Amino acid sequence: MSDKGLRDVIAAQTSISDIDGTAGRLWYVGYEIEDLARNASFEEIIYLLHNLELPTRAELEDLSRFLVREREPHPFLARMMPTLAQNTSPMSMLRTSVSASSAFDPDGWDESPEAEYRKAMRLIAEAPTLIATFDRVRTGREVIPPDPGLSHAANFLWMLHGQEPDPEDAGVLDTTFILYADHTMNASTFTARIIASTLSDTFSAMTGAIGALKGPLHGGANEEAQKMAEEVGKPENAEAYVRDRLARKEKIFGFGHAVYKTMDPRATVLKQLCRELGERRKQPKWYEIFSAIEETTFEQKGLYPNVDLYAAGVYHMLGIPTDLMTPIFALARMVGWTAHVREQYADNRIIRPGSEYIGPRDRTYVPLDER
Repeated sequence: MSDKGLRDVIAAQTSISDIDGTAGRLWYVGYEIEDLARNASFEEIIYLLHNLELPTRAELEDLSRFLVREREPHPFLARMMPTLAQNTSPMSMLRTSVSASSAFDPDGWDESPEAEYRKAMRLIAEAPTLIATFDRVRTGREVIPPDPGLSHAANFLWMLHGQEPDPEDAGVLDTTFILYADHTMNASTFTARIIASTLSDTFSAMTGAIGALKGPLHGGANEEAQKMAEEVGKPENAEAYVRDRLARKEKIFGFGHAVYKTMDPRATVLKQLCRELGERRKQPKWYEIFSAIEETTFEQKGLYPNVDLYAAGVYHMLGIPTDLMTPIFALARMVGWTAHVREQYADNRIIRPGSEYIGPRDRTYVPLDER
């Protein structure tokens, strides 16, 4: 009997990340995720996932300079943005813009490892600018250009809100980027690697990965979790809300995972961030609502929260519109996607799983007039 979800099928070997689902542990290149979330910057994680080592100070400064220099998308994308802002969702905009950016990459169709690395870094650098520009344009506000003096996370908040971000807020966002940067062979990463395995280009692989992340059973879960919290309204409503949804056999978003059998380690970090940010912002209700939802869901179904539950509360308190939460997941996961694509290119064999036929057999063609 085949496994419909390919849960136990090994599709690739990787040096990028690893999970112990039973123990609830996640590593990037051998480093425990909690250690990295507590101590590293997102720029260090970009370097780590692509080079399999933490950078020296000089290497980190070189990378940061490249990322800052490549933040501005091509003018064609800026001209296209009003049309996209009026007619598409944020994730559709990101998918279309990433695809279109292939026409303007300075490395063109150079497929050397060095060119592929630069393409990856440009995509990582441009993604926050595209998302922030989309939001400013659709709300009729002036577009804010990138600030070369700010980090990846701080610059995103600057471009989104148009004011210098609180350093603590930027630090919180930076940590969420780290937590979302990679997660082994999830649906979007698998999509990217399948596309790369055909020796298609990086931009096609990223376009496919964004399309896979767009679904509510993958990246869209953080948006659904925030909508759920807003429906609950206050902590004391959580138990009845969860029981009612379960009675109607509806999904509680932000819970359960295909791999983890216990608490997602990223959720542990995000739960603490949500609590601390709520206390600092004097908005404790979001942590309290999510915590109450967590308690009832575990009691009723034995499910633990995943990365998306408390991330929704964190992003909401940082002033991020709900429909930008999945694009933010994408801008962080762009690091892992591009690292996996480069790894696939380096030791490639086309990914071609089998299938189990369950349809009718031994049929004979009947002429049209006799049907």
